[in-house]
Amino acid sequence: MSIQEPPAPVNLIGLTRNDYKGLPSTLCKGCGHDSISARIISVAYDLSIDPRQLIKMSGIGCSSKTPAYFLNQSHGFNSLHGRMPSATTGALLANHTLKAIGVSGDGDTTSIGLGQFIHLVRRNVPMVYIVENNGVYGLTKGQFSATADEGQRLKYAGLNELPPIDVCWEALIADCGFVARSFAGDPRQVETLLKAAFSHRGTAVLDIISPCVSFNDNPDSTKSYAWGKDHEEAITDLSWIPAREEITVDYAEGESVEVEMHDGSHIRLKKLDRDYDPRDRAQAMTLLDHARANQEFITGLIYIDEERPSLPELERLPETPLAHLPERQLRPSREALAKIMDSFK
Repeated sequence: MSIQEPPAPVNLIGLTRNDYKGLPSTLCKGCGHDSISARIISVAYDLSIDPRQLIKMSGIGCSSKTPAYFLNQSHGFNSLHGRMPSATTGALLANHTLKAIGVSGDGDTTSIGLGQFIHLVRRNVPMVYIVENNGVYGLTKGQFSATADEGQRLKYAGLNELPPIDVCWEALIADCGFVARSFAGDPRQVETLLKAAFSHRGTAVLDIISPCVSFNDNPDSTKSYAWGKDHEEAITDLSWIPAREEITVDYAEGESVEVEMHDGSHIRLKKLDRDYDPRDRAQAMTLLDHARANQEFITGLIYIDEERPSLPELERLPETPLAHLPERQLRPSREALAKIMDSFK
């Protein structure tokens, strides 16, 4: 008599966790990027995201290979180096009903793609933007990236004498409404921040330190596993509460703060060893500046603003996506075009 295994559990839309997986990873064993892919799979399953209504966007680099490793039922687009923001902006203006997740790297975002990144953020394109940050160009054998530590020495690249670009700082300067930093070695925090990011109405930037085990996992590097585990300082203890769950409160006055997302879900933040309010932009900038000066590894939700309208809202896009409108509604008639042309005579 054969024993049948019990059916795999399903989420609210009838999918199993395996339905959210992708191809086997071809990255180096132990790469932080694979841990992030696993967190995306877990969060998409927990949130019952329809993978057919989500697009995966990326540029060039080790990080930009990872969309192949999760959500195999989703559409994906691997753009030119640093050009993922433009491609995503166009896709979401054509169909604003889609969810989008962009996976980039510190080279793809802070070097060739920095200008694109800044303009995507200032436009508040509704997407989850993950920077898998390891401080090196792993795909081209370990040269320093723009986020590498000043004074760091690598075996093949020599000494880095330039100051690093801070992804979260750049996002704040561009008025991003959701800025967070985490560590690939802290899966619980990564998952909580991802759930909150998917609930945000505009651009949600997650700078995730993701150690490169081949080229930049030296204990003295701020992008290594050892340094991250020894120095990580979470500014808040995070909980994400779905809109369908009853919201209860059990804490002393002044110890916690709740932030309601636009979809009705909540983030509960319990303050740890510092008096910090993630809704205060000036305080967030002071925190990052202090952390940079003292080489502190601050993680958690750094800043959130739920009031800023997204790009589709600013553009007053119709309820029906532009991609689904008939041609007669997207272009002027021959008579209207002739009238316009006559006005230039």
